[in-house]
Amino acid sequence: MKIVFATNNKNKLDEIREILGHGFEIMSLKDIGCTADIPETGNTLDENALLKAQYVFDNYGVSCFADDTGLEVDALNGDPGVHSARYAEGTDHNSEANMAKLLHELGENNNRRARFRTVIALIIKDEQAANGSRVLFFEGEIKGHIAREKHGNEGFGYDPLFIPEDYEKSFAELGMDVKNKISHRSRAVLKLSEYLKSNNLHI
Repeated sequence: MKIVFATNNKNKLDEIREILGHGFEIMSLKDIGCTADIPETGNTLDENALLKAQYVFDNYGVSCFADDTGLEVDALNGDPGVHSARYAEGTDHNSEANMAKLLHELGENNNRRARFRTVIALIIKDEQAANGSRVLFFEGEIKGHIAREKHGNEGFGYDPLFIPEDYEKSFAELGMDVKNKISHRSRAVLKLSEYLKSNNLHI
């Protein structure tokens, strides 16, 4: 089953391919000839995921899915949230700068509870729908807390700082095999996978 995933982020692609397994062929934006930097101007994860999927559907005429992920920290009123990838001013997906800002904002605060949340937007061609397409959302989350310093070298983003519930090591220490079994993204992707398989959909 071929699936277009609206991203060129190699880390995300590798993670999704690992989670979905051999039954799916994941196609990136590059694979369909899309080199655009699709703007993420939404105010929520749902909006950003849909913006990316809708762009691909409107411009390339293919069914696809896109995701957006946010780290929501209790003591920071849910920040960085939808701005997680660009949390440090003037940066874009600069993990080191983002982690440095997060640790600075938290300071010595003992409330370090947090959760990772992923939302996937899937757009499917549907001739019977009014606008020719059907939109579905799938969400996954994992709770945990923010460490006081970075631990581990695997993963990406905030992985060295996030320690999932019921574990004593960060995502970056646990490694991709463990992360891909328990992560927010894996939970959302599994819901997507179940839907595609149960409906025998070919994207």
